[in-house]
Amino acid sequence: MTKTRLSIFILIGFLLGLAAPAWAGYQEGIDAYERGDYGTALKEFRPLAEQGHAWAQYNLGVLYDQGHDVPQDSQEALRWYRRAADQGDAYAQNNLGYMYEYGEGMPQDYQKALRWYRLAADQGEATAQNHLGEMYHDGKGVQKDSIQAYMWWTLSVEQGFKLAKESLETVEKKVTPAQLVKPNA
Repeated sequence: MTKTRLSIFILIGFLLGLAAPAWAGYQEGIDAYERGDYGTALKEFRPLAEQGHAWAQYNLGVLYDQGHDVPQDSQEALRWYRRAADQGDAYAQNNLGYMYEYGEGMPQDYQKALRWYRLAADQGEATAQNHLGEMYHDGKGVQKDSIQAYMWWTLSVEQGFKLAKESLETVEKKVTPAQLVKPNA
């Protein structure tokens, strides 16, 4: 093996070793959350979130949003969701959309809700697709549009999101068969 190859392997090993601590504690935080040990989850997620770990930021947002071992704080939840969402985390984007749609921790803003839902839905996040269906059906921030509602609910149902099925069946009664073209057909 040449010295160059050996140097490259050593460098790769060193860099992989540096990456490991960035993930250390994340799975422990998830495990703690799943067993209801929110204090441990908080302890594991916070340092990772502060280092920029998007999944830890999202989960820290959930802890503040739901008030698990911390006072329920919509502003703090919003801050952590926003950090994760800005990194492309679809779940955080969906939760931001929800907070804007219902005015949790900030003034209600349908346009911002639509923006965040759309970012998440475009990544295939089924809950965000369902929310977009609702917004188009109800005309929240957009003109009522049964076809758009149908499209988003169909995408959501196709991913197994069962809550969208009843909404989809309702909107199917409001549109003509010619309008009911599968969105990905």
